Amino acid sequence: MADHYPLLDSVKMPEQLRQLSRKQLPELAQELRSFLVESVAQTGGHLSSNLGVVELTIALHYVFNTPDDRLVWDVGHQTYPHKILTGRREAMAGLRKPGGIAGFPRREESIFDSFGAGHSSTSISAALGMAIAAQQTGSERRAVAIIGDGAMTAGMAFEALNNAGAMDANLLVVLNDNDMSISPNVGALQNYLAKLLSGRLYTSVRKSGEKVLGVVPPVLEFAKRAEEHMKGMMTPSTLFEEFGFNYIGPIDGHNLDTLVSTLSNIKHLKGPQFLHVVTQKGRGYSPAEDNPGKFHGVGKFNPDDGGALSESGKKTYTQVFGDWLVDMAAQDQRLIGITPAMCDGSGMNAFAEIYPDRFFDVGIAEQHALTFAAGMACDGLKPVVAIYSTFLQRAYDQLIHDIALQNLPVMFAIDRAGLVGADGPTHAGSFDLSYLRCIPNMVVMAPSDENECRQMLSTAYHHNGPTAVRYPRGGGPGVATTSDLNTIEIGKGEIRRQGKKIAILAFGSMLTPALKAAEKLNATVANMRFVKPLDTALVKTLAESHDLIVTIEENTLLGGAGSAVMEALQAFNIDKATLCLGLPDHFIEHGVHETMLAECGLDTDGIIASIEKKLT
Repeated sequence: MADHYPLLDSVKMPEQLRQLSRKQLPELAQELRSFLVESVAQTGGHLSSNLGVVELTIALHYVFNTPDDRLVWDVGHQTYPHKILTGRREAMAGLRKPGGIAGFPRREESIFDSFGAGHSSTSISAALGMAIAAQQTGSERRAVAIIGDGAMTAGMAFEALNNAGAMDANLLVVLNDNDMSISPNVGALQNYLAKLLSGRLYTSVRKSGEKVLGVVPPVLEFAKRAEEHMKGMMTPSTLFEEFGFNYIGPIDGHNLDTLVSTLSNIKHLKGPQFLHVVTQKGRGYSPAEDNPGKFHGVGKFNPDDGGALSESGKKTYTQVFGDWLVDMAAQDQRLIGITPAMCDGSGMNAFAEIYPDRFFDVGIAEQHALTFAAGMACDGLKPVVAIYSTFLQRAYDQLIHDIALQNLPVMFAIDRAGLVGADGPTHAGSFDLSYLRCIPNMVVMAPSDENECRQMLSTAYHHNGPTAVRYPRGGGPGVATTSDLNTIEIGKGEIRRQGKKIAILAFGSMLTPALKAAEKLNATVANMRFVKPLDTALVKTLAESHDLIVTIEENTLLGGAGSAVMEALQAFNIDKATLCLGLPDHFIEHGVHETMLAECGLDTDGIIASIEKKLT
């Protein structure tokens, strides 16, 4: 193993990388890519996006004086090579594990991580801010935003481009164009980028010129300059030039010589620059090249063939939603499925195949997705928006003003509720019960098992107003789902266990540990089901017949379901001993989901301990 990666072993930090000759860089890229596959196979994580930026990452650190020059990575799915080249190669063994390094850039993790990320489309805004900070302080340092074509579909990216193009700050935007978001990219921008790459005359001239003049480098260089001039005469200025950027490209993102030469030249240019780099997601690893979506985020796998090492037999909540969507669509032709970001991750693949005319992947565009759905609902359609809890936060204004204020029947299937394990705080859905329940007209449900999730989805769909069903990542307790499309009564919880003195009011995923805790405590357990409207009658009954009211939720304690119960008790003027359990008021680092819950006191033992402490 000692000589397995001889060149990579010599590069501990970027300053050592910059001591290599340009001729050594392709070998380094090969070693880095091999190490990446080997490492992620042992830990799981994001693979295909990282494989696509190996050469680009090397070139950026080779040309720019990092960390003084700022690299701002968008989303962060593509930062493993960056982490490896910035002193964290050994730490990759603990990637996304408890106490280990994060799967995304974090400022507190490394001086080379100039901006924390996890969500898309932040890089241009942040890098522009850094470029202006350099300008204000008289610094010559450079700011570089590296953004994918998927992230470019978000409105925030265009807000930043619009602002940056009107300034003279030294900002470089690198567009990593791999024709992918998480799933294949969509929309007019993608069509536009494809056109930039497919100018037949331009491409043919370039290729034939290289064949003829390739043996005479100075002449070839002259020809390339002539080619750029001709391109400008034959085609209108690019969209990015109209925004005020100097557009360069497209160039091959896997050709290190081209990358280094181009970036070296750009480094000395003043004002906003835009470099269009074409890469392949999953590059250099056949299973990921063949199926980049599958290898976007993976568990542990066999690096020899890409086969998963473990598969859960349980149906996930995402799959429950996907099955329900197909079944309900067969019953009602008004149903429209919408996802802002990804068909694969939302469980909508089957629906998209069966009902392609009723499926809309709107790209990474959460704000647009909601108002788009609102427009549909105005004119008689029944939109179902599949969205992660943490991504819905981006469209909060649209949820309030465009949907709830108009009381439109838009349904939200909210995935990744609560803690999400290895992806950590950037992807945790810790706040949705709090930020949803304060909005008038909303109906908010939290299923306790897979079949209840299916029933709640049907309930939400048939309600004539805005609704949300929020469910965790992965599987539930393993309850089999029925094939029917039955509904449940809105605002009604149920008693799942009858006990004495202690009443535990459980919301969503917390029902299972609550029932186990109740066995030892001989407590009553209510499956509350609805956060809004809350079953206040059930709350009153339980409060009048028990000595202690305990609420438990996989959501921040501040303003969540427990707060709703306290408000109900206050309204009834009931003075009763209470205990609210939930997520603490701080961001919770990545780890194993079960362990994270235990550390928050939300496993069976933690619930028992908290209640016993309250009783003493």
